Amino acid sequence: MESISNYLGVALAFAYFYPLLMAYVWMTGGILYYIQWEHGRPLGAKGLGRMAGFPPVSILVPCHNEGDNLRETIAALDNQNYPDFEIIAIDDGSTDRTPELLDELSRQYARLRVVHLAENQGKPTALRMGALASPHEFLICIDGDALLDPDATGWIMQHFVASPHVGAVTGNPRVRTRSTLLGKIQVGEFSSIVGLIKRAQRIYGRVFTVSGVVAGFRKSALQQVDYWSMDAITEDIDVSWKLQLKGWDIRFESNALCWILMPETLKGLWRQRLRWAQGGVEVFIRYLPELLTFRQRRMWPICIEFLISILWAYTIFFLFLVWLVMQFSPSVAETVSLSMIPGTASLLLGITCLIQFAVSFYIDGRYEKGLGRLYYWMLWYPLVYWLINMLTLVVAVPRALLRPRGRRATWVSPDRGVRP
Repeated sequence: MESISNYLGVALAFAYFYPLLMAYVWMTGGILYYIQWEHGRPLGAKGLGRMAGFPPVSILVPCHNEGDNLRETIAALDNQNYPDFEIIAIDDGSTDRTPELLDELSRQYARLRVVHLAENQGKPTALRMGALASPHEFLICIDGDALLDPDATGWIMQHFVASPHVGAVTGNPRVRTRSTLLGKIQVGEFSSIVGLIKRAQRIYGRVFTVSGVVAGFRKSALQQVDYWSMDAITEDIDVSWKLQLKGWDIRFESNALCWILMPETLKGLWRQRLRWAQGGVEVFIRYLPELLTFRQRRMWPICIEFLISILWAYTIFFLFLVWLVMQFSPSVAETVSLSMIPGTASLLLGITCLIQFAVSFYIDGRYEKGLGRLYYWMLWYPLVYWLINMLTLVVAVPRALLRPRGRRATWVSPDRGVRP
């Protein structure tokens, strides 16, 4: 039994020290990104400087049952500080008053065109239809319940204008639902986890995914990869990998702010994170044959990190099961040594989390004032979100393996939080 205890000790060390290591990897990359591209740069329209030109842009808004949100979403889009753009809203078989509201808004806003799809075809199909309806080379895609900052289009477009190798630009989502503990924690998560990781991935080579809620695309790049895959439940991850496998560059633009609604119930959060986790696994499985070639070596770091994160989730799950058996079986407890009581490693991990939150809040404090007031609430992040992310990964792997390929990914209306 001593050998079993040794194996469990190794597993426990991996469970503690993997997130510890990755926290410093993300912090280092995020700080380097901040020093190279953010520090000292003016915010808003002042930071854009002179662009070489202002190519026309189509802003695509795929909609499914967004009747409660469309008025403010379209109003924010019409207020973009960019000289040449149009808005294309794609109603994807909505069953609420979305179709009528879009037609009404099209009469109010001259820039708005509306495309109606008779049945729920899914977000990838809606985006494809919007891209085909657009006469322009550059597209910005935004969810129907999000508010785009007035300067976001300009910040995204400067990357396309500056380099013909840029295939996509991911924006900087900011959470506006923060009425509950889950909402407050998510505000910090999008700074300390999502934003920091995107910055670091941009430094280290490849980006795991553009943000599904706000991203810009070069249409010729999308045409080369046959647009969004209609059977992808996370079309943002799928198209990101397709573009990068074809050699296109993906940029992160921290000034392209977009205010989004997020789940504030455990049920809604579980469904969202399970979809994200399953989508990531499906994309990895789908493109694994291409990833194994040497020419895709720049993708290897994010692939390896993703595989290790899955291994970490299953390790935590396995250790919890062993600990649970020990509680109900004295004979096993006498022969197997496994302590789940927080010790020095847990203390070090907790301190590292606080350091990571402080670093990310300092960086993102340029774009959103008052983040420091949420610092206390981030103490709950490891308990709530690590547990959910671990369990969703454990469940996502078999779901991804068993899901038939080719089944169209249709809309399911999400939990959009508690709004004031």
